[in-house]
Amino acid sequence: MKVKIKKLDPSVELPKYQTTESACFDLASNEDAIIQPKEIKLLGTGLVIEAPHEHFLLIAPRSSLPLKKGLSIPQSIGIVDRDYSGPEDEIKLQVYNFTEKPVGVKKGERLAQGLFLKRDQVEWDEVREIRMTSRGGFGSTGGHHV
Repeated sequence: MKVKIKKLDPSVELPKYQTTESACFDLASNEDAIIQPKEIKLLGTGLVIEAPHEHFLLIAPRSSLPLKKGLSIPQSIGIVDRDYSGPEDEIKLQVYNFTEKPVGVKKGERLAQGLFLKRDQVEWDEVREIRMTSRGGFGSTGGHHV
C-alpha cells in the first residue's frame, strides 16, 4: 500500500516499522519539549500523512511510554481522518505527564505508533423495537451491574 506523506521539516525521518513483523510504524516528536507534571502538551511530528482511500490513521501510544517516560496519550488513541491531510494538517501527538516531575522529550524520540485501518460509513436503520432481551447492563459480563 502506497501512502502519501509530506515532510514539513526536511530533517524529519519518515516513520518506519522497527521489525519485519511489526504491526505499526513509530511516530516521533519533531521537537524538544518539557512536559510539566499533570500537563497535556501537543508535540508536532513534522509530517502530514494522507491515509489511503477508505482508510484512516489510528495513533496509539507505544507500550513503553508510561513505564519509561511517565507519559500517556490522554485520549488513549487518536483517529486521523483521510481529509486531515492539507498543507498545514500536521500530525501531532498529544501527551500527558502523569508524574510529579517534569518529563523531557527529545526531537526524534518515538512516542506513538500508527496503523492504517479500513473505515466503513454506516447507513442508519431507525426501528421502533430492537432486541427482545437485554444483556444485563453496563459491566454485566464482569459480575458488576451498574
